[in-house]
Amino acid sequence: MPIQSLNPANGKLLRSFDPLTPEALEAKLVLAAEAAKTYPAEPLEQRIFWMRRLAILLENDAEELAATMTSEMGKTIVSARQEVAKCAATCKYYAENAAEILTPVPYVTEHAESYVRFDPMGVVLAIMPWNFPLWQVFRFLAPALMAGNVGLLKHAPNVPQCALAIETLVRRAGFPRGAFQALLIETDQVERVIADPRIAAITLTGSEAAGRAVAAQAGWFLKKTVLELGGSDPFIVMRSADVITAVENAVHARCLNNGQSCIAAKRFIVHDSVYEPFTRRFVAAMSAQRVGDPTQPNTQIGPLATPKILDTLVAQIEAAKTAGGTVLTGGERLPGPGNFIQPTVIANVPPTAEVAKQETFGPLALLFKVSSIEEAIALANDTPYGLGASVWTNDVTEQQRFTTDLQCGGVFVNTPVASDPRLPFGGIKKSGYGRELSAAGMKEFLNAKTIVVAERPGTLRPQPTLFEN
Repeated sequence: MPIQSLNPANGKLLRSFDPLTPEALEAKLVLAAEAAKTYPAEPLEQRIFWMRRLAILLENDAEELAATMTSEMGKTIVSARQEVAKCAATCKYYAENAAEILTPVPYVTEHAESYVRFDPMGVVLAIMPWNFPLWQVFRFLAPALMAGNVGLLKHAPNVPQCALAIETLVRRAGFPRGAFQALLIETDQVERVIADPRIAAITLTGSEAAGRAVAAQAGWFLKKTVLELGGSDPFIVMRSADVITAVENAVHARCLNNGQSCIAAKRFIVHDSVYEPFTRRFVAAMSAQRVGDPTQPNTQIGPLATPKILDTLVAQIEAAKTAGGTVLTGGERLPGPGNFIQPTVIANVPPTAEVAKQETFGPLALLFKVSSIEEAIALANDTPYGLGASVWTNDVTEQQRFTTDLQCGGVFVNTPVASDPRLPFGGIKKSGYGRELSAAGMKEFLNAKTIVVAERPGTLRPQPTLFEN
């Protein structure tokens, strides 16, 4: 079955690709394995040079890359340009900081020398989603290549042109042949790649089901994995918050990337003292979002990436209504062509309802009212996921309580949840394990090798004391 690139704004076929044959896939694996033998020997200064060139190419080709993302998965052209810029910034970050991250760490022991050095693991398979078709890849690619690893990309089937564009960029930057390759393969071919002894580790961003399948197989073959499996992030607004600022950021946090983001705010937990003004402003702002052609600079929400994603979101809206939820705005798909839906706010969904704990991919916000910080924390934690949380309060004691008690990989106080190359990114519970970005992300796929030197050459051994009878 061909791998197809479809425009989600109108359903039209953009391009079609044949999946790699077994022979072609084997050739790519051979090339990656050969690169893994030679690429780590490249001087760090050379890798830094190539990474800086990659950042320049991203900046120079920003318009073309942004247009490709917009046409393949429907993100607005403005957000697509921002995504390219973020990828370039991440390349620059690792070019500037790799030397420090890779510096061996000394330890004081009784030996002449004790330290940990960081060695690349080899070929790392990245299984990536469609929602940030460049950024999700580059937050793996940049640290992996700077560390001396070799990358293979199995991208989502609806963004093949983005996958090939990334491979081309890496080659144009000067990285050696085989250092990074895109694999246009189907899901049933992934199992073979994971099992291949030339693959050292796997990183996946995707659904919980995909994470379970990959982790199970990788575990059977005793291969390292890093998983980022989405979230149902809370956006908590307390009594002392600036409501106007909170609302502005709430809309952005929910509608980011057409609402299709793992770290998008999905559950809005609001203290009863500010619930009414927050809700009134939030509903009005969500209703005013401009939905339409993602290629137009004034569009704020484009189409969802696939008809299946749209159908799933509509089913979740219906489930929320069936559970007792009240639709305050939106709730309906928009007439075709394209996978468009109205920005939607639903209140009064019981916290025990299944939909209240799920990840919702699209501009659907669920509103909850609480009367205390204890209730807010309990509700925020009452989900299988634990990726991020955004908390809005000017009370220092409350800030400290939230940062301690919220069960997630990151707490952002008076700012929306966001990924940043300088900071570790990842979750707990069913949001996955391991970290991306920063030094922590780079070291996920490095062997922390302990080195102990008992004595330096030329050092005299202490002579034993002789006792005479």
